[in-house]
Amino acid sequence: MLETPQFRDEQIINCLRDAYGLHVEEIARLPLGADTGTSVYRVVTKEGTIYFLKLRKREFNEASVAVPNFLSDSGIRQIIPALPTRRGQLWANLHSSKVILYPFVDGQPGLDIRMSKQQWFEFGAALKRFHTAAIPAQITGSISRDDFSPRWRDMVRVFLERIENETFDSPLAMELAGVLRSRNNEILEIIKRAGQLAQRLLEQPPEFILCHSDIHGYNLFVDHHGALYIVDWDGLTFAPKERDLMFIGGGHGDSGYRPQEEESMFYQGYGQTKINQVAITYYRYERIIMDIADDCDILLRSEEEEEAQKGALEDLKNKFLPDSYIEIANQSDQKLKGV
Repeated sequence: MLETPQFRDEQIINCLRDAYGLHVEEIARLPLGADTGTSVYRVVTKEGTIYFLKLRKREFNEASVAVPNFLSDSGIRQIIPALPTRRGQLWANLHSSKVILYPFVDGQPGLDIRMSKQQWFEFGAALKRFHTAAIPAQITGSISRDDFSPRWRDMVRVFLERIENETFDSPLAMELAGVLRSRNNEILEIIKRAGQLAQRLLEQPPEFILCHSDIHGYNLFVDHHGALYIVDWDGLTFAPKERDLMFIGGGHGDSGYRPQEEESMFYQGYGQTKINQVAITYYRYERIIMDIADDCDILLRSEEEEEAQKGALEDLKNKFLPDSYIEIANQSDQKLKGV
């Protein structure tokens, strides 16, 4: 959902002039992304140069720009680095918000096209280079570690209780209630199982590495020449590598390939690696729980636009379809149990 812009265009244009020395001719907000704390723009200068502008008003971790720029400087070409200000910083300040400027890359998200086998190979190779990069501690020191928190599990439990104890006037909220009631036992079982797996990971923690943590197909971007890029580094987290690898063959959007095909193409680039079955099953369940919480939050907030609520309801329903990522998570769990 696009929120009302926090700043007038003139304020952003003035910031770009002062911080980057740009003389902006045109600025247009783009209807991209699901993070209501971030707005993005297409910016055109008087010289005709086009830029991509990210305006982040919520919490900002410097590592979200410093890490990808370090990776780009290290030769990983599947990164779009932030451009420095005239003072050499990777962002500028606009009141309490951060302004981050990038070259404009024209193309499409990976899930809006059928990525080629070569692009899947490049994705695997790029992610492996990231996972094994020696990134200086002064860049990564502010990044949190995954503690397998029950936050999202507790949130969904609260939503399930609300559905049982409240009445709703909105037809969309009423439909949400019907879906959750019909799937109540299944959702509670997912929550229970995720909690059990989290406890196992706490007792026997795998190796932690730096993870992107949200590397689904909409955070892969392919330009009109076929070049692949990994975007949106706001969620950087130290976690087991399965935090990222759970998306591969995990059913997060229709890539045009079967899960086994995705895995085969990706791991040709990533290389052989031992998968911790507890971790990958946990993360697949935990992502389902997090997405259910987000969908419920959108549907039960009266200030949300109806279009956003319809999208959240459709997303919730799709989770329970055959071959969806709930079914894939269950298959991961059956493999873990040796079924």
